[in-house]
Parts: sequence; C-alpha cells; structure tokens
Amino acid sequence: MATIDEPVAVDGDKLMEFVFRAVDEVGATLNAALVVMGDKLGLYRALAGTGGLSPEELAERTGTAERYVREWLNAQAAGGYVQYDPDSGSYSLAPEQAVALTDSQSPAYLPGFFQIAVGSVIDSPKILEAARSGDGFGWHAHVHDVHEGCERFFRPGYNAHLISEWLPALDGVVEKLERGARVADVGCGHGASTILMAQAFPSSTFVGSDYHEGSIDTALTRAQEAGTADRTRFEATPAAAYGGTGYDLVTMFDCLHDMGDPVGAARHVRSTLAPDGTWMIVEPNAGDRVEDNLNPVGRAYYGFSTLLCTPASLSQEVGLALGAQAGEARIRDVVTAGGFTRFRRAAETPFNLVFEARP
Repeated sequence: MATIDEPVAVDGDKLMEFVFRAVDEVGATLNAALVVMGDKLGLYRALAGTGGLSPEELAERTGTAERYVREWLNAQAAGGYVQYDPDSGSYSLAPEQAVALTDSQSPAYLPGFFQIAVGSVIDSPKILEAARSGDGFGWHAHVHDVHEGCERFFRPGYNAHLISEWLPALDGVVEKLERGARVADVGCGHGASTILMAQAFPSSTFVGSDYHEGSIDTALTRAQEAGTADRTRFEATPAAAYGGTGYDLVTMFDCLHDMGDPVGAARHVRSTLAPDGTWMIVEPNAGDRVEDNLNPVGRAYYGFSTLLCTPASLSQEVGLALGAQAGEARIRDVVTAGGFTRFRRAAETPFNLVFEARP
C-alpha cells in the first residue's frame, strides 16, 4: 500500500537564520570583485596611512570617478573592510587592514587570494559544462586573473616561510644549497619560488618548469628583473618530462594535486634525483577525513578544488584528481607508489603542509 509522507516541520527562526546567512554570502561574493577593483584601481593604497579621506579626495588621488568610489567605500564599510566616520564623512583603513590589503611583502597579504577567486568565478560557467560532461578544464585555459592571482596569493607565504622555515626543516638541504646544489622547481608557475631560492642561495643553480608556456614567459622576465637569470633556467615542460638528472633537490609548490598523473610525476622525480637527493612537496593544508576540513580554510580550498584543481587534473592523462584537500595519507600513497621509501611531514602553516621524500 502506498504511503503519504508526512510534511516536514520547518522552524521559521532557523529558516530566516539561513536566509540571512545566504545574504551575507551574496555580499561576500560581490565583495571579492570589489576587493579586486580596489586593488587594481589603487584605492586601498591611496587610503592607507591617511587617517581618513572623503570619497572626493580618494577619487582625486586615484584618478577615478567619485560616484563609483562613494559606492565602493560604502560597500567596504558595510563589510568591515574600511572604517567610516559619520561625523566627518571620511573613510579610513585600520593598520591591520592596511597590512592585509596593501603590503605585498606580508604573509597576510590578501588581494591575490581575491583575484584568483574572482577569476575562478568568471570561468565557472565553463566548469558547469565540464561537470555535466565529466570533461576536464586545463589550467592554461583559465582567465589571466587565475594565473596572476595564484602567484600573488602564494608568493607572500613563500616569502615568509620557504627560506627561514621550510628548507631548514629538510635534512641537510640548506647545507647543500649553501655549497652549491642543483635544484629543479617543478610546476613553478611565474617562478616566484624559483627566484626566491636563487636569491637566497647564489652558489646553486635552478631549473624551473611548468607546462603553461605563458607562465614560463613571465618567469623568464621576473628572473631578469630579480637579477637571478645567471643561475636560473626555465622550460615549458610537463611534470613527468622536465629535463636533467642528478638533482640535489626537487621542489613542487601547491601543484602535485593538480596533476593528471601525480604517480607518474613522482616516478620521474625519483629518476632525476641524485642518490642522496630530496623531494620537497608543499601542498594545501588538509586532514585525511572530510570532517577534518569542514572549516574556513577547507571551505576555500574545496571551492578552488571544484573550480580549478579537479578540472585541471581531469584535463590530463590519467586524471587522478587528488583535489586540493588530498591530505597527508593520499600524498604519501602517491609518493611511495612513485618509488620513494622515506616520507615525512617536515613543516606546516595554516595554509600549507610541507613533506620531505627521500629515495
């Protein structure tokens, strides 16, 4: 006999609580674009350290239209990104906001984080279609804000931790770099990590590789500007085919999970390392269980994984699609399947896990 489902009781207060949470989410989505707007127009930089400006003053300093600036400032004030003084009608940045929004050397610098998020949203209709078909969507096919935003998001963390904490956490690696080592930086993107290491260790030589030719072009320019071109070389090759052997150190920064065949890449790393070489793998911070990652950082990374990382892997051969929240256990499985016998977590930050693998 057929049964009739009883209607589910709805708690009106909980419903409205969820609705207003959704309103906040819509505001946050729009604010991501507004942060990118403020960064590109120089609005935050012009506001920082002033003690307060009117919309007219900020527009004049930045060569922008006052009517747009006024609405932008009000949206920023409503979201807590700038301070508003109703008595004077002026807007200001608190010191902490100024660091996060204008100091590109601070590990708390945020505009790149927003830029890659906005680029991901711009491309989201293409990912929607890929989700229907099961196809992938390559990193190279994304808009420029994804590529530039990625480098701007990760670079401050590398500046803060790579030389002072991550490399010293590896067994004997700093000593080799100081004497003169051969290093392959795989999946180097715009070369931020490669150049940073080259500046810190002038006796060593570095080869950066990435399958995206546009990123390699940028890396070459950046190396020239940084004065490291004499000890850095860049090549447009996939992770399982970069050139050279006998490397003392191979590095991968936030890219192993994006690869279609990370095990194949691990095998190639193993074949190119010196007998006592080291593979350093930097990955997004994640626990091994879904419930470990149900937090603000995990939420952001799962979002990027849906729109960027998983489609990128699925666009390549094998398409393992580890995802940006792979966790230590799955990374260990990849590394050991690639022929490495030693693996350990060497360091971590709220955003990254750093692993050391040895033959």
